[in-house]
Amino acid sequence: MKVPFVDLKAELRDLGDEFEKTITRVCDNGLYILGAEVAAFEREFADYCGVRHCIGVGSGFDALQMIFRASGIGPGDEVIVPAYTAVATWLAVSAVGATPVGVDVDPRTYNLDPSRISAAITPRTKAIVAVPLFGQPANMDAIAAQAARCGLLLFEDAAQAHGARYRGRRTGGLARAAAFSFYPTKNLGALGDAGAVTTDDDELAERVVLLRSYGWRNRSASEVKGFNSRLDELQAAILRIKLNRLERWNSERRARAERYLDELAKIEEVTLPEFPGDVEPVWHVFAIRAEKRAALQEHLAANGIQTLVHYDPLPHLTSAFRDDGWAEGALPQAERLAQRALSLPMFPQLTLSDCDEVISAISSSVTAADGRL
Repeated sequence: MKVPFVDLKAELRDLGDEFEKTITRVCDNGLYILGAEVAAFEREFADYCGVRHCIGVGSGFDALQMIFRASGIGPGDEVIVPAYTAVATWLAVSAVGATPVGVDVDPRTYNLDPSRISAAITPRTKAIVAVPLFGQPANMDAIAAQAARCGLLLFEDAAQAHGARYRGRRTGGLARAAAFSFYPTKNLGALGDAGAVTTDDDELAERVVLLRSYGWRNRSASEVKGFNSRLDELQAAILRIKLNRLERWNSERRARAERYLDELAKIEEVTLPEFPGDVEPVWHVFAIRAEKRAALQEHLAANGIQTLVHYDPLPHLTSAFRDDGWAEGALPQAERLAQRALSLPMFPQLTLSDCDEVISAISSSVTAADGRL
């Protein structure tokens, strides 16, 4: 593969000797669950997000469903979610017995369209989940105004947006609580599954702390029916050293995105992602659109360029949710995006020369003998 979609080995090489020293430090300490490394990471990531609390958990999915549980959301409740998102956002709602209600998106940004929210609100609606998709915050002021007007809770599924800013404020502090994933491919990634909840709500934070470890405040004395979803010491230690590099890595992503935006704008058959001036994306994913996506993806693969599709099928068109009555055409803007979006290679260690290889391959696809995009 000439240009991979992501290269996690290159990220580890960027850590240098600090990676092995960190692992050795954790192993020498001999404490592997909820120790000093977790406590330190929680403080540091809370400070980074500009909130009072960070609670490390086992995954981003667990973080989101524990936010729901800590907020009393359950059977009989409805939660508004974006139509265009990873299925995990919808499944976290289902996991607590509530019903995800998909709302269509703004085709320019792929994010939840605030103007479509009111039509989806019913007496059973309890919350809205905003997803800063691909690393770009949604229109949080407009969404928050809708939530406040209807007495709804507002949460972030910030799994793709570590360090992104909306009007100067970082994701993780834009709603009552936020769920982060530290899956290895994220902008801030662990060596396996890991996640966190961030919040300024003292009561919610305390309840998540109980939920993540059997409902314990004191060992073996379960106060609530909790779970086993704990961030371990090794993952926390790795996340700490990566957090120190996150701003630089996000800056590198922006430079790659700028190269794509500048050069691909010259190709009229490609539609580029848009972002308003009051947000600062972190480009977890760089997704273009093409009418003949399959042909473009095949051409890029033949030229050694690895790409991915996010997300087709959309959550409401998977077999998991079709039984709830969803069908093609229900969320047309998201469906049109899902049929045309193609994610290009994007990671901090991607070179600008690699970006030029991708751009050149896309350009050559336009004039290929088998037809234009």
